[in-house]
Amino acid sequence: MENYQRMRRRLLKDPEVRAAYDALGPEFDLAQAIIKRRIAKGMTQAALARKLGTKQSAVARLESGSTNPTLKGLGKIAKALDARLVVSLS
Repeated sequence: MENYQRMRRRLLKDPEVRAAYDALGPEFDLAQAIIKRRIAKGMTQAALARKLGTKQSAVARLESGSTNPTLKGLGKIAKALDARLVVSLS
């Protein structure tokens, strides 16, 4: 996890990367939360994919932020990660 944080800090120093990150903040926050939970559970992308009934490449796309899951899909992801899904607007 520490390697991820170092890489993230280094990437966010790039103005173009930072602008893209800020523009897609919620998507990146969601992807980061999924990655953190998956790693905390000691799961690989392939293991999560098996629990979701999908392919590892689909999990990779989800974690990269290149796809946005539906609310139903988020519920499945939360269940697969033994997590509670909380959606809010502020």
